Amino acid sequence: MAEVVTRRVAANGLDFTVDECGSGDAVALCLHGFPESRWSWRYQLPVLAAHGWRAVAPDLRGYGDTTRPAAKSAYAIDRLVDDTAALFEALGAKRRLLVAHDWGGAIAWVFAMRQRRALDGLIVMNLPHPAIFTATLRTSAAQRRRSWYIAFFQLPLLPELMLRANDARAIGQAFSGMAVDQSAFPPAVTDHYRANAMQPGALTAMINYYRANRRTIGREPVVPIDVPTLLIWGEADTALGVEMTEGYDGLVDDFTLVRLAGVSHWVQREAPDRVNAAMTEWLAAKHLG
Repeated sequence: MAEVVTRRVAANGLDFTVDECGSGDAVALCLHGFPESRWSWRYQLPVLAAHGWRAVAPDLRGYGDTTRPAAKSAYAIDRLVDDTAALFEALGAKRRLLVAHDWGGAIAWVFAMRQRRALDGLIVMNLPHPAIFTATLRTSAAQRRRSWYIAFFQLPLLPELMLRANDARAIGQAFSGMAVDQSAFPPAVTDHYRANAMQPGALTAMINYYRANRRTIGREPVVPIDVPTLLIWGEADTALGVEMTEGYDGLVDDFTLVRLAGVSHWVQREAPDRVNAAMTEWLAAKHLG
């Protein structure tokens, strides 16, 4: 399998640290979520590369070793979509596959609706279409209870203080506590995410994704997505209900859903073989790899 290398990529006025596997101008850009990093795609990069894609996983702005702007407004969805377009450009992409999880999924859905760059395919994991998320929050008391932390993150300072306590112990617990298969998150893994969160300014940057976008993504004009789209969903997600996998008619023209029983929110790390198999089968079916 191709080697994964780490390097820096300048895009949209920032310096992104990326993990990269493969070569060529067919670029699969992998966007992580909260509170993750480029490391969360380590089991997917070689598989994507083996299917003809130059797989690139950046630390998103504010995360890990990527530039960390201070202002809350720097994390608005417009900036995040701009980052994605600029990364594709900086990487010389002529074909584009967008692969995303959690907050990366929110960016990916909006990117696809805005058609900022032509996509050949879209893969999202455990993050619903913004219209589905907004509608579910409106109608489901259970989902509003699951999403309590979004309101908590709007508070100044207190979320950072709580998440930073005991060397960011709560960050590690976000993975091991939610996982069904806790063996997927040994200390070596959770310590990586904890160390990222302990970097100066990192927690504020990470939480600013929630603060800067609370009232915007749900109001995104709905434009039907006309590229082949795969939604992979771990059914044991305790943050997002499985009902959010329904209702995609009119939102996505070519929609494929793969639900993974007994897998938590952290699908690509907890069940990499099943996720990779789902991606590989879909890529072949859509003549994308």
